[in-house]
Amino acid sequence: MMLSGKNAVIYGAGGSLGGTIAQAFAQEGAILYLTGRNTDSVNKKAEAIRAVGGECHTAVVDALNAVAIEKHLAGLPRVDISFNAIGWEDRQDLPLTDMDPEDFLRPLRRAMETEFLTCTAAARAMMRQQSGVILTLTATPGGIGYPHVGGFGPACCAVESLTRNLASEVGPYGVRVVNIRSGGSPDSRPFREAIEQGGDVVKEFLHKLEADTMLKKMPMMDDIANAAVFLASSRADKITGVTLDITCGTTSALNYTVPTIPFLQHD
Repeated sequence: MMLSGKNAVIYGAGGSLGGTIAQAFAQEGAILYLTGRNTDSVNKKAEAIRAVGGECHTAVVDALNAVAIEKHLAGLPRVDISFNAIGWEDRQDLPLTDMDPEDFLRPLRRAMETEFLTCTAAARAMMRQQSGVILTLTATPGGIGYPHVGGFGPACCAVESLTRNLASEVGPYGVRVVNIRSGGSPDSRPFREAIEQGGDVVKEFLHKLEADTMLKKMPMMDDIANAAVFLASSRADKITGVTLDITCGTTSALNYTVPTIPFLQHD
């Protein structure tokens, strides 16, 4: 198994993507330390993992509280993998010119605070043991201009920059830092809830997202989880300081049409 015996800390493990990644880590032999502020959802995920033979521990940890993060990590034998999947409380339904400053700034503050606190805390532990992998998560607006995403887009860009800079500092200690850029998964909780509430309007929006990709499909949560497993494993031990793009090609170019280029043809 690719992660056999590795200690993996996941923040926001009660969410749909955090939980999916936890399951994938467990299937590959990792020992899980699941955290979150909602004990019910975290414990439910832990029970499901234990039911299929995985080793899993849970704790209430506020991923925006430096003291709580440090205290939790100090109680672990070692930290091999750290992944933060907490939500950024972003608003994405208005143009920037109509957005309230607080709605714009909230995801920026939240993303940078939680990523800085969890990443640097993990880095300090990993530097002492001379090994470890820190994974961060962003989305399509981190790599391409995208309308109506408010502060979420700049937050993605900031997290990707933090990933590169931290990787450059901790690399000499044997610690890797890699970002995963997801295209948004239709089977994740936010999309499922949106479909239930918005019906055909949301389905039409999803079709547009699919049309924007090169593969004409969106990445599912398992696709993101499989990438996380690979990046956390020794098979990726020379990969650091970069973003792995899992947007099905969207950030390379919007591909919803194939234009006819009206250049003059010369014999």
